[in-house]
Amino acid sequence: MLQAFAEAEASALRGEVPVGAVIADQSGKILAKAGNRTLELQDPTAHAEMLVIRAAANLLNSERLTACDLYVTLEPCAMCAAAISFARIRRLYFGASDPKMGGVEHGPRFFTQSTCHHAPEVYGGFGEQRARDLLTEFFRHRR
Repeated sequence: MLQAFAEAEASALRGEVPVGAVIADQSGKILAKAGNRTLELQDPTAHAEMLVIRAAANLLNSERLTACDLYVTLEPCAMCAAAISFARIRRLYFGASDPKMGGVEHGPRFFTQSTCHHAPEVYGGFGEQRARDLLTEFFRHRR
């Protein structure tokens, strides 16, 4: 999770919403890490989670990441939750919950839907205050 926070902080320095993500294998080896890059890439899908899923899938030469865990500083949105499900991520660890745009514990609660074919084990609240502070500080400076 420390690497995810480093990626979130780097995102903030680039002017991106400070969200960072890391995918690791079962041994804990980091396969991919990224922060949000929606502005830089002019791509609304360039969320940190999407970027690490793409990178890990490319590295492993597989669209299935069944032996992988995802660490992200903010509760994934519905789009990212769908990608996590499609990739068959084993476990999801996230920092702050997101009552406004979250798709796991809030909003559509993607993994509880009958149409969801795979739901990872979900663990929230890891570094929650640090994640919340990072986001609060970022948006305070933007307003």
